[in-house]
Amino acid sequence: MSSAPRDDLLEALKDVFDPELGYNIVDLGLVYGVDIDGSTAKVTMTLTTPGCPASDVIQGGVEQRLLDVAGIGRVDIDLVWEPAWGPHAMSPQAKQHFGVQG
Repeated sequence: MSSAPRDDLLEALKDVFDPELGYNIVDLGLVYGVDIDGSTAKVTMTLTTPGCPASDVIQGGVEQRLLDVAGIGRVDIDLVWEPAWGPHAMSPQAKQHFGVQG
């Protein structure tokens, strides 16, 4: 069993940035869920667009960052397109940073 709580994994993922937007993927609203099964971190996430050119960089960053968390030995990423990402998914801080209303 992993010693890393789910919140620790989400906090770690704030170190992963979308290189095109220059902002972390958690506050951008790209991470839909993080679960732990033994020593495996399971991440459900999306990208800003299905053809995102930074897909490999972002997913590689997710895997590498979570493997650095004590107790995590494997990372499974489920890349989904539903629900579709939009600016509504951003945290209040990210909305403020990008000037998004609402």
